[in-house]
Amino acid sequence: MTDTHTTLVIGATGTTGSRTTAQLIAAGHHVTAASRHAAPVPGAESVRFDWYDPTTHAEALDGADRVYLIPPLGDSDPASVMLPFLRQARAAGVHRAVLLSSSAIPEGGPAVGAVHQALPGLFDAWAVLRPSWFMQNFTGTHAHAQSIRANGTILTAAGTGRVGFIDADDIAAVAVRALTDDQAPNTDLLLTGPEALSHDDIATIITEVTGRPVAHRQLTYEQIRDRLTALMPPEFAAMLARMDRAIAEGTEDRTTDAVQRLTGRPPHSFRAVAEREMTRNS
Repeated sequence: MTDTHTTLVIGATGTTGSRTTAQLIAAGHHVTAASRHAAPVPGAESVRFDWYDPTTHAEALDGADRVYLIPPLGDSDPASVMLPFLRQARAAGVHRAVLLSSSAIPEGGPAVGAVHQALPGLFDAWAVLRPSWFMQNFTGTHAHAQSIRANGTILTAAGTGRVGFIDADDIAAVAVRALTDDQAPNTDLLLTGPEALSHDDIATIITEVTGRPVAHRQLTYEQIRDRLTALMPPEFAAMLARMDRAIAEGTEDRTTDAVQRLTGRPPHSFRAVAEREMTRNS
């Protein structure tokens, strides 16, 4: 059977975008891989896309009828650039949109929450993925992973709060189903891994998997906010610090069956991901 659909993946070189692109291609789907530098992606048409450069939008949308949306990183008001693009996408023939949001941001909430709220009014077929914190934050290029490699520490203001950390491969697997199943979910999907873990638990597992001692160092909200402000806009840094504080208060201490329901298999455990990625990258 020939797939006549084309999926535009925005952020096709990022953590979930690259995995979603690869899984779509492996399943035989047509993909337009959009990134700021139009990085070549084997099996896909690669185009340049910049949320803040509207001249790149029409080419990216050409021929696409589905879109996977990664919001612009570090923008506390992504709706200001995303909503005009989504209206343009609808006019250009896109009929299904899947948005990457966060478990910490409800519909109508801050940042991408406003885009979440608008999506059902723009598209008949849609989904909002609201994953918990990524397991790859500890294995990839995130500040936690860099701190682990540099000095064996994880710095948070999350206290002993637990999180249903999720593998980015599982997020991508759900994204593929949401983009390609005959019926779109037409809802938001809270995505977690199989268990809720504290950052102390994460440090213990990494120590056991890698053989290198890793410890969780608990900081205050103000200390985390100030550290992040040196790396990003103050409003975004404060929002991330508030998310840590919310973890400490228990808001992320939950798991769901959404990955199992959408993909037909259980989500990966953090130990499995650490064994897959940290031993390979050590």
